[in-house]
Amino acid sequence: MKKLPITALLFTLGTLLVSCSQSGHNNSQNSSDSTMKTEATQQPALEEVYADSTYQLTGVAISPEGRLFINYPYWLDKHSYSVVEVGKDGKPVLFPDSAWNSFKKGDDGTNKFVCVQAVVADEENHLWIVDPAGIGLSDVYQKSNKLIEFDLNTNKIVKIYKFPEDVAGPKTYINDIRLDLKNGFGYMSSSSNGGIVVLNLKTGASRFVLHGHPSTLSDPSYHFKMNGKEMANAQGPVKINSDGIALTPDKQWLYYKPLTDNRLYRVPTSLLQNFSSTPGQIAAKVEDVGRFVTTDGMEFDSDGNLYMGDLENSRIVKITPDKKMTTLIEDKEKLSWPDSYSISKDGYLYVSCSQIQQMPWFNDNKNITKYPYRVYRIKIK
Repeated sequence: MKKLPITALLFTLGTLLVSCSQSGHNNSQNSSDSTMKTEATQQPALEEVYADSTYQLTGVAISPEGRLFINYPYWLDKHSYSVVEVGKDGKPVLFPDSAWNSFKKGDDGTNKFVCVQAVVADEENHLWIVDPAGIGLSDVYQKSNKLIEFDLNTNKIVKIYKFPEDVAGPKTYINDIRLDLKNGFGYMSSSSNGGIVVLNLKTGASRFVLHGHPSTLSDPSYHFKMNGKEMANAQGPVKINSDGIALTPDKQWLYYKPLTDNRLYRVPTSLLQNFSSTPGQIAAKVEDVGRFVTTDGMEFDSDGNLYMGDLENSRIVKITPDKKMTTLIEDKEKLSWPDSYSISKDGYLYVSCSQIQQMPWFNDNKNITKYPYRVYRIKIK
């Protein structure tokens, strides 16, 4: 991969870094917390299902019919396509077509993928594609951030959701999404400015909640370490805000957390769905679940077990409903920044590994990626 131009690098650093000293973050990473205890279990097999040296990947989605989708954000100079389906021969096939994957700087990004961050397949065989349109993690490109819903039965677009600027403005990098189809709501995290986008799937109305709340901002006292040192760039330690999100199987709780600390939070979805609820009412119902690991994405299974990736220790952990954390699998070589998660109908947890810590942004503008980027699966049921 080519080096980032200095302008793009500066935009990136500005987006990733946050300056916050919230009084709500009053627990250091070394404090005693029973939720940090883990129990050893026999490791399942880590099966490789996809590998690609072309572009950096982040998201993975496995549909109910077993179709596998991967996305590639437009972060570095070397970039072309954004979303692919993995063919039977293991090769990427542009999804839904070449037109949607044809974006170049200067183009109108309204009906093209600009910088796709996440792909999620739902139980009704629809694929949801999150496009924050923040090239190089900079500001939103020409107001082209969007959420696109595809019907995988036809590979056609069902709807494109757009957001007003007070919900997802130029500084908002929408990151991941979880869906409650029964009640008709979607929930997206913003990793740039900290907050949750709540979307009414029926009306298209949206709101931005918990903006600047301590639960959506990375704890400044936590020292997030990768490659044996605190992860930093030219401006200092990196702080990435609300990122991973997950819905409990009954859809009553939204779990979420900042990326660069080990705190986990949850909030009742009933409050989020009620657009008359005030910021104070929502904040008052946020629960601190405890301290576990620093993770990027996370996912619940149907039994209420929560799966997260311990970025600092190259492992996948499982947290049971009673908050007991076990190590599912640990692999220092393969689990290089476990990024996104998707669970298949036949009981596999799919995990993408994006190697973000190896990017030039965090290594004196040197790319130390160990190619290829890979996607694995782990049998969990």
